[in-house]
Formats: sequence, C-alpha cells, structure tokens
Amino acid sequence: MGRVALAVTDGMLHFELSVAYEVFGADLSHVADPWYDLTVHGPGPVRVGGFGLEPDHGLDRLADADTVIVPGWADVDVDPPAELVDAVRAAHEAGARVASLCTGAFVLAAAGLLDGRRATTHWAHTDVLAERYPRVEVDPDVLYVDNGSVLTSAGKAAAMDLCLHLVRLDHGSAVANTVARRLVVPPHRAGGQAQFVTAPMPAEDDHPLTELFPWVVERLDRPLTVEDLARQARMSSRHLGRHFRAATGTTPLQWLLTQRIRRAQELLETTDESVDAITAATGMGTATTLRRHFNRTVGVPPDTYRRTFRATRSGPR
Repeated sequence: MGRVALAVTDGMLHFELSVAYEVFGADLSHVADPWYDLTVHGPGPVRVGGFGLEPDHGLDRLADADTVIVPGWADVDVDPPAELVDAVRAAHEAGARVASLCTGAFVLAAAGLLDGRRATTHWAHTDVLAERYPRVEVDPDVLYVDNGSVLTSAGKAAAMDLCLHLVRLDHGSAVANTVARRLVVPPHRAGGQAQFVTAPMPAEDDHPLTELFPWVVERLDRPLTVEDLARQARMSSRHLGRHFRAATGTTPLQWLLTQRIRRAQELLETTDESVDAITAATGMGTATTLRRHFNRTVGVPPDTYRRTFRATRSGPR
C-alpha cells in the first residue's frame, strides 16, 4: 500500500487534507523504510479551504494508486463533481483501497462504494448521508469504519484516527504508535468496527479514572479484576462501571482485555518472546486463552500476526 493518492477538487476541507498529508506525505523513512509515496490528484489547480493547490497529477491517474484518500467535501448540499466521483470509482475497481475523511464519505456514496456497507461521516451530516443514500448503513456513533477496501471516518480529529489506522494496518502497531507520538496525538481511540482500537484516556486531570488507567497499564501481567480496579479507584464496582462507560464507551473488563491484546501485538512485533512468555506478560492466563482472544479480536493467530508484521515493519504491504 505504498502509493497513496489524495483526490482533491474545489471545495475540499483543508484540515482533513492536511491531516492526510502530514501522516503520509512527511518523510518518515526513519520510522519505516520505505515510507509512503504521496501524490495529489485533481482536475487542475484547485481551491482548498481558501488556498490554491496545484495537483501532481490528474484525476485519471488515481487508478495507479494503492490507496486513495478523499478529504472532506465542504458543501454536502451540493453533489460532488462527476469527474471526481467517476475517478474514485475507477480507482476502487482497479483494486485501490479507498478511504474518506469526514464528509468525503459523500463522494464515496455518490460513487456507489458504500452501497450495502456500514459507513460514517461527521455527526452533523449523518442524517443527510442516510437520507440521500438509503442503501448505505450509516453509523453515527463510531470514529471510523473499516470495510477492508473501503473505509470512512467521522469528522475532524477522526480523520487522524483513520490515517493512523491505515498506518497500523500496513506497518503494525509499533510504527503507528511512533507516528502518533511524533504528532502528539493518542495512538488509539475507541470507535472502530472490525478493527481493534484501544479506548481513550480521559483528558481532564481531575477525572475519577485519570490515575487508574496508567496504574492498570503498568500491571497487565497481573490477574486484575473489576474489584481490584474499583479498590484502586476508591469507588464501588458499580460506580466504576458507570465511569468507564462514560469515559471509554465500554466496560472495565472489555477495556482491560483491549489493553492486554494491544500489549501482545506490540510484543509480537518488537520482540522474539515466545507466545507463552507473552501470555505471562499480558496476564492472559494460558496461551490457549491468548490465542482465542487474539484471533477473535485481531482476526489472525498470534504466530501469523508476528510473521506478517516482523516481515513488513521495514515497508508497507
């Protein structure tokens, strides 16, 4: 997935375009070599967020890309240009992975790429997307949706979530985490679909769970229970559950399992530790338990995951 193309035309949102350019267009060969080869494709000189932009290639060259990214479409009350829609459709038919950021989902929907698929966009426009394209299963409650060859994200910051998810798919968690640290953003936030995304940490210093999360992450090798977490947070298990649901959108046990699987992924990518050793380091009890949860969450067994990402950490798939 090394060749990434930004599909632009007049009326795109500059924030989402800038996010994609920062992730895929910066020289991060020191993180993973080779890094992505980013090009910008448009019908000619375009205006994006009030700025002029000269594309590298025409829209007809989108089909040469491995991944096509469609930034946000500013005026959702106006149909996107037919030439953009046709070019995005042709790129997907040629085998490209196509991702939309924010209201770029309207371009994908117009191209028919979201028919019969789950998709999302900025929360303020989910009703419009659902009404205009009734064959699309619009989910307003997620940060992004991964359908394999077609991906959509919610608004603004969720564009970064999806871009980091693409890096994670291509290079693995360790590289995606490094990119996130460089950008000073969380490497994972809750809200994915088939993909695996870690729940966020509360931003407020006085949040009841602010000190609990790092305490748990430092003790993943231990058999922690909900009662242990509640005791550390100095609240009842019931009260803890309410705070967890409000902060992360999930339960304490599911969040804890998420952390254990994420740690297992990082160890598989970055060490030669055996599955038994990783089981102990992640507090999963037995290798059988680790394999079962890992396979169900990530989609492949630990050994297969290791072979894939240890072989591709130096370059995208």
